[in-house]
Amino acid sequence: MKKKVAILATNGFEEIELTSPKKALEDAGATVHIISPTGDSIKAWNGGNWSQTYEVDYAVSDVSASDYNSLMLPGGVLNPDQLRQDEKSIDFIKDFFKQQKPVSAICHGIQPLIDADVVNGRKLTSYPSLKKDVENAGGHWVDEEVVVDEGFTTSRTPDDLAAFNAKLVEEVKEGKHEEQHA
Repeated sequence: MKKKVAILATNGFEEIELTSPKKALEDAGATVHIISPTGDSIKAWNGGNWSQTYEVDYAVSDVSASDYNSLMLPGGVLNPDQLRQDEKSIDFIKDFFKQQKPVSAICHGIQPLIDADVVNGRKLTSYPSLKKDVENAGGHWVDEEVVVDEGFTTSRTPDDLAAFNAKLVEEVKEGKHEEQHA
């Protein structure tokens, strides 16, 4: 699979929600870049504590959605809360939807998508505490391990990673969805 995937994250991302999908994509032959608004490296969160530091490939201000075939957003509580307040990150997310490219998010990773105004009319899942946020943004929240809505893939928690990774790889391979919501 000769595809390029951007993983958008910052400090406080849930470690396994970045490392597991990244490995699945790389094992399928994709080139995966970690994109962040915060410079050279970002620190993971694991088991209620700070964990390893990961090198950032590019700052979000130095890339565009047209550079990539797909976007993936890991969760964690701190990470999405910071991303949703970063204008360049929100614009980056919006551009993937405008270009009808596959986007995926797990757990709290859907929060920046609410701020990007791209969940209205979509079927999706997330960490259960975000159900009302999704509904208030016009999304149709369901309690399923993985949900795909026209190239938009979501999952609830790290327990769903096997199903999430399989669908993520499948959607990246399929590519653009012409009927995707604007």
